[in-house]
Amino acid sequence: MAKVDKKGIVRGTAGSVVYRGYREMNIIQGKPRKFEQTSASIRASTEFGLSSTTAAVIRQAFEPAYVHRDGEAVSRSTQLVYRGLRNSLRGSVGQRDLHDADLGSLIGMDFNIKSRMSEVLQVSQRVERDEEGRLSVFMGALNAKTDLKVPLSISKPVSKYRLRFSLIGFNFRKEYYEYLEVKDVEFRWQAKLEAREIRFETLPEPDQLLMLSVSLLAYSETRMEEGYVLLNSKEFSPCSIIAAFHAEEPGEYPAGPVNMKLNEAQQVRGASINNMCYEGNRLLRDQERRKGRLPEKTSVQTTRVETTAPKTTMKTATPISANSASKQQANRKGAKAHFQPGKRVSFSSRP
Repeated sequence: MAKVDKKGIVRGTAGSVVYRGYREMNIIQGKPRKFEQTSASIRASTEFGLSSTTAAVIRQAFEPAYVHRDGEAVSRSTQLVYRGLRNSLRGSVGQRDLHDADLGSLIGMDFNIKSRMSEVLQVSQRVERDEEGRLSVFMGALNAKTDLKVPLSISKPVSKYRLRFSLIGFNFRKEYYEYLEVKDVEFRWQAKLEAREIRFETLPEPDQLLMLSVSLLAYSETRMEEGYVLLNSKEFSPCSIIAAFHAEEPGEYPAGPVNMKLNEAQQVRGASINNMCYEGNRLLRDQERRKGRLPEKTSVQTTRVETTAPKTTMKTATPISANSASKQQANRKGAKAHFQPGKRVSFSSRP
């Protein structure tokens, strides 16, 4: 039965029709139903599911950098990852991940579209990678009063700004990401900075796909002991990915659940390494198993997507769904470590 709520939005079901609200709109749609899927549609849905879980890992990793994201960042980041997979020149649908994708679609991705970094920070930036694999950012001269376009609610109380460059390494096949290094450029609200090179000294592992973001943090000076209060909010928190580089040796797709072992170098930096809550590899393995079960016939074959595992023959055992098993496994190994980046270097306009 459908009812009208206090805002005049119809909610509920009436026969085969579902009424629901989204913001100030009333949406009418049909009830979900089971349907037969072809092998092509299963591959496409696998790739979109892989894009969703990949984008979720990226958002989780960069959360300390963007501070506040807008409400559409989830769908926007998923679409950009999906576009990168579709533009890939390696692998076929349902048999590729972000290591195979065109990473150009991720460059310029804003985590908060209400304050686009390209509109807020009007200074040229160029990112280069040397032969050893280290990154450098070349930033043009900056006049804080004219080159930063911030709303009056920020510019009026602001005392200083901080440009933060965050470098993170990802390996989706080994299911981990690492906070490699953070560089901060601090300056007063009326400062003028000369062009400079910002160099990252951390040498990434060969299996890491690199992403670099830049974010702008605004602070107001207070009489409290801490000295400054962060002014960023959901309405103003610019952060964008400005560079992405493929891994030199991403490794093979895992044939089973991943239990990553840290090498000697990673053991030293272990506090900055995080296990992913990533379902992409399981989706690819399910696709391979499903592909092996499809009968080879000339006519178009269809298969029904089953979400439950076969029941056990033991009377005392309780059947467990495949989804529940994968969630329990992700929860056991998806404990999120604290954000502990490497060395921070502050650049000041003062001599």
